[in-house]
Amino acid sequence: MESLDPQIKEKIDHWLNSNYDEATKNAIRQKLDNQEYQELTDAFYKDLEFGTGGMRGIMGVGSNRVNKYTFGMATQGYSNLLKQNYPDEQIKVVIAHDCRNNSEELAQVVADVFSANGIYVYLFEGLRPTPELSFAIRELDCHGGVMLTASHNPKEYNGYKAYNEHGCQLVSPQDKQVMEEVQKIENIDDVKFEGDAENIEKIGKNIDKKYLDAILDVTMSREAISRQSDLSIVFSPIHGTSGVLVPPALKRCGFNNVTLVEEQMSYDGNFPTVEYPNPEEKEALTMALNKAKEIDAELVMATDPDADRVGIAIEDNHDEWMLLNGNQTGALIINYLLHTWKKADKLDGDEYIVKTIVTSYLIDTIAEHYGVDCYNTLTGFKYIGELMTELENEKQFIAGGEESYGYLIGDHVRDKDAIVSIVIIAEMAAYYKDQDTNLFDALLDIYLRHGYYREKLVSVYKRGREGAEEIKQILKNYRENPPQTLAGSEVVTIKDYKTQVSKNAQTGETENIDLPESNVLQFFTGDGSIVSVRPSGTEPKIKFYCSVNTDLPNRNGFDNKTHVLEEKMDTIIQELTENT
Repeated sequence: MESLDPQIKEKIDHWLNSNYDEATKNAIRQKLDNQEYQELTDAFYKDLEFGTGGMRGIMGVGSNRVNKYTFGMATQGYSNLLKQNYPDEQIKVVIAHDCRNNSEELAQVVADVFSANGIYVYLFEGLRPTPELSFAIRELDCHGGVMLTASHNPKEYNGYKAYNEHGCQLVSPQDKQVMEEVQKIENIDDVKFEGDAENIEKIGKNIDKKYLDAILDVTMSREAISRQSDLSIVFSPIHGTSGVLVPPALKRCGFNNVTLVEEQMSYDGNFPTVEYPNPEEKEALTMALNKAKEIDAELVMATDPDADRVGIAIEDNHDEWMLLNGNQTGALIINYLLHTWKKADKLDGDEYIVKTIVTSYLIDTIAEHYGVDCYNTLTGFKYIGELMTELENEKQFIAGGEESYGYLIGDHVRDKDAIVSIVIIAEMAAYYKDQDTNLFDALLDIYLRHGYYREKLVSVYKRGREGAEEIKQILKNYRENPPQTLAGSEVVTIKDYKTQVSKNAQTGETENIDLPESNVLQFFTGDGSIVSVRPSGTEPKIKFYCSVNTDLPNRNGFDNKTHVLEEKMDTIIQELTENT
């Protein structure tokens, strides 16, 4: 890129001529002097916006970067909206942050802006998990909250998740209303950066205790845990916030043989021991797996930095360590909970579970088997939280989950919760061990009863402004020329959540989709395969979710069926992505 677009240049000039600090202006001038036009374009071509996981971006200078000004403007906009919605109340919010670089300083900026607007702030005294932030909003009867985290993104990222009075991430129209308020801010001087210390209260251990008490309340097999208290568990927070609460949570539950990956217990936003702090990636669990092999452990668990997602590894039928994907773990959790609820005679017809439309339909099948309603929402746990709030006084929530390794058991929060998930996964392992079996055999039992479902997620990255345009074009092409077959099977149904229409590909008949508008396409084939295509709401990529299934007549056929399903998914993904 040899020059800057005039609109980009105008935006940069605005920053250089307004009351931004000198360090920010000098950083911009240096990039101009070095002719870093592509970087400046990416940093200024748009404003950070709320996606499925709030605001998330690379730290640095610019309107499309994470810094004190973009977070300050977001907080001023949220403050303005809160004051409009609660004009005659003392508004209260909670703020927490994870281990990310600059998170503590940015959390103070957010607290200062809220407090300067007359809003009372509960600020966690140190880093805490995302689910505890959701819990604290509900426990302290607040009107909202903010969590500073970029979840599993690389170290260059940070983010801002805004929550409502129910402890749920902002959904439409609230998220859009916040951005509208931000857009009304014509000058950075309109942001009240000078905090009021009298409006800020530090919180910590008291909320920790209440949160851990709530987690203990959802356990179902305390006697099995007591008998299997020596279950060998390896745990890693991957330098993140779960290191604060997972060890005490497991100890309070009765597990006394937990080995911590000490090299990853440090709270470090540079994530020095991993390339990518994502429990979906095998590389991120390498140290934990090595420790498990060394001590002959039975279960490995690790979380992302803000402790809302958990990855687990178990030994398979060849005594090899196997990383479960998010769908497999979700199916195990739902099947275990419904089994134990039924065994305890707690199912009376008013219970329900929730998952997202891109999460395995094996879970729907399990729920149907137990006579429990299963709701499907759009991608993003905020939609699960929203549904929980709608049904709060009508039905009993048991659990929810999504394929991206996020689960919630119990209704103590309105977001995915890796802390309670770890407790229940450990409890599951103890329960099955108490019956002389294990988690892998429990998974095979699910497949034998309900069919063998296998899923794969492929992401294609398209960075910067040009990448965003490419993603739009890819989706446009799929809408105008949808595939007629996938891996040799005819596409029978096309669901377009943007137009909210489900179309029979053979007859042309249509019906409405009763979910909010979202830029997602789904293709269903005659043999039960499903492909979902959507742009990420938090990263510069387009995602392809592939699900296939077959029968599993016996345990001995598992390896062969796995090979067949993997080949089929590879074919489907290749057919869909070859022109992207």
